[in-house]
Amino acid sequence: MNIGDNLNYNDIICAISTAPGMGAIAVVRLSGTGSIALVDNIFQSPINKKLINQKPYTVHFGKIMDNQAVLDEVLVTVFHAPHSFTGEESVEIACHGSIYIQQKLMEVLINAGARMAEAGEYTRRAFANGKFDLSQAEAVADLIAATSASSHKVSLNQMRGGFTNKIAKLRDTLLQFVSLIELELDFSEEDVEFANRDTLMELTNEVEREIDKLAKSFSLGNVIKNGIPVAIIGETNAGKSTLLNLLLEEEKAIVSDIHGTTRDVIEDVVNIEGISFRFIDTAGIRSTSDEIEKMGIERTYQKIEQASIILWVIDLTTHDSKIEELAKAVVPKFGDKHSLLLFNKADLLSKEELEKKQTLLEELDTERLFISAKNQDNIHTLQDLLVKAAHVPSIGEADVIVTNMRHYQALVKAHTAIERVKEGLEAEISHDFLAQDIRECMFHLGEISGHISTDEILGNIFAHFCIGK
Repeated sequence: MNIGDNLNYNDIICAISTAPGMGAIAVVRLSGTGSIALVDNIFQSPINKKLINQKPYTVHFGKIMDNQAVLDEVLVTVFHAPHSFTGEESVEIACHGSIYIQQKLMEVLINAGARMAEAGEYTRRAFANGKFDLSQAEAVADLIAATSASSHKVSLNQMRGGFTNKIAKLRDTLLQFVSLIELELDFSEEDVEFANRDTLMELTNEVEREIDKLAKSFSLGNVIKNGIPVAIIGETNAGKSTLLNLLLEEEKAIVSDIHGTTRDVIEDVVNIEGISFRFIDTAGIRSTSDEIEKMGIERTYQKIEQASIILWVIDLTTHDSKIEELAKAVVPKFGDKHSLLLFNKADLLSKEELEKKQTLLEELDTERLFISAKNQDNIHTLQDLLVKAAHVPSIGEADVIVTNMRHYQALVKAHTAIERVKEGLEAEISHDFLAQDIRECMFHLGEISGHISTDEILGNIFAHFCIGK
């Protein structure tokens, strides 16, 4: 269990594992050798049974005692090592969800000899005890944070070892490769060739293709994990903030008739038909002498660059010439991004006036929709168009999608190393240089799974977990 950190794995740790606040029930979890005996000291069974004598995975009703007083009636589940989440002896106590009871129960457990768990310490112990590799441990946090069907499926697959198996196969292939190369080095004086160069090149190409495929999946994985960035742009008072609030179903942005109300970027994520969209309400585009507003408008252009989808909200009460003038300024910035023109405030125009607006900006090769954000007209159609524009492919149970920046960076470094191996084989360089590049590729793949890790990396990863997990 020595993974080079400062945590004491001989301690019994405890934490509230349910979300903060008051609910019907709360779960307090303990882990570590002696956990069951510790709970036995504060647990009173109606039939005087001892938890230490009970079978694993069994649940027992009783009372938690605070000295001579009853704190609560609870259900206690016992887990014997190594058959628990952490791989250690563990106990879970389901008590009533009163904040007072939760805090008092923690106090009783700590007084009995446990200590408060650090953030992510349960999962870190699972990693230390070989229940997970590092990428699977990170998937636990991603699964908890999943906000869409896609992110849930990708995280679950990673937690179950889909990504781990891919990395393990790549490292095994490279290990066989480097073993043959180094065997030749041992017999260099005899000029013996253990590895056919054509076969080695085939293996190298196979590894390179697989690493490249995994690295390229990050663009999709990043969208799945963080949401598809959608920039809402337009002039001041076009209705951008009203639209954002409508899509988010909450008053996130200030809505006012005063021009220039939104001076900074406002972002939030919403799930539409299982897909996460990260909507970005930007400062209204107009000529202004206000320095702060100018900074906000500059950020609007930056967000256009970063977005995958652009919603240009156009105020139908604005003169056509002004709209066409703005089009010359903003449309070139769209590039090849998916854009949608939203002609807002359709409720303020007569039927005849709306018909005249049908040809407005028709020369632009983009989708168009007439809406009323105020009256919620055509908002469902807008949501359908967003889902269509997302182009998120269906993800199978066995698909491996990289969603973690740390994994992506390691794959990029591994890809660079395996490219050098290919170049070395073609140039017929010295075997010891080939072996060095192969080992470097293995090193970077090992960083993903945790075969190669440092205190700093481990501390940074698990510090972002919630306490109780």
